[in-house]
Order: sequence, then structure tokens, then C-alpha cells
Amino acid sequence: MAGLQQTNSEKILLSWVRQSTRNYPQVNVINFTSSWADGLAFNALLHSHRPDLFDWNAVASQQSPVQRLDHAFNVARQHLGIEKLLDPEDVATVCPDKKSIFMYVTSLFQVLPQQVTMEAIREVETLPRPSRITREEHIQVHQQQRFSQGVSCFAYPLPCYCFEVAVYLSYTESVV
Repeated sequence: MAGLQQTNSEKILLSWVRQSTRNYPQVNVINFTSSWADGLAFNALLHSHRPDLFDWNAVASQQSPVQRLDHAFNVARQHLGIEKLLDPEDVATVCPDKKSIFMYVTSLFQVLPQQVTMEAIREVETLPRPSRITREEHIQVHQQQRFSQGVSCFAYPLPCYCFEVAVYLSYTESVV
């Protein structure tokens, strides 16, 4: 269960991101995985500190997640000197790698203004936590459901990571 607890550095970084992106209604960062997949959080974070670099509305409304991610990573490289450590295709998934996102956001934190209020930290402490259901319990629930012959893929969030689990279920009863 220790994996469910956020470290102080995660709380501070998440507080900083939430505080920085508060004025962007399309952005609600609650974790270092799925909250970043559409590219809006990265762009909002950059725009909140450097609005002179690009037109937020153009990026937010006209591009796909991969394009938005590519845009953010290119802006960070060209204007902030942060290497493109992530591939947009690897982030634009159901559950991107937490450690990779955390490392990249930490790089942004190091070059952008870093003021974090206690209110923002307290707010992060009230965010919903990942479910405590185990991987085995999750698979058991899905096995109890009836599936037609074939493959059913689903994303299963574990406390620290998300795994894509492919479940092969055969329909053993005859179909009437």
C-alpha cells in the first residue's frame, strides 16, 4: 500500500502544475500519468509562464494530442533548452509512464518560476487516490463477465503504473 502515497516532491510538483494551470479550464492535472496524455497540460504549463511563445487557443482547439505534445516538447526545447526526452506517441496513451512524465515536468520546474502556495499543496492532498483493488481482483471481475470469443484489452491502473492487460477469454458455452 505504500505505493499509493505520494512523495513530498510529487505533491509539490503537482501543486505547482495545478497552480500554474488553474486559469486553463480544459486542464485538470490530478496525476503524473493520464492527465498529460492529451498534451494540454504541457502546453498550459508552458503558456502560463511564457504566454509570449505561442497562441494558446490555436494549440488547444486545432491540434490532435500527438500534435499538441509535439508542440509543447518543441517549444520547451527551442525556448527553454529542455531536451525532447519524451516521444509524443508514448505520452498520448491511456496511461503514460509516470516516471517519464515526472522527470520531464521536473525539468520544466527547474527552468520556470517555482512559487507554490500552501493552499495548492493542501488541494493536492485532497485529490482522489488510485483504487486499492489488486490486479488479480480486477482480472477476476472481468473474467466473470461473458465475452464473445476473441481478445478484450483494457487498461488497468495500479498504484504507480498503468499496465495494458490483454485478456484472452474463450466463450465456452454454446450460443443459442
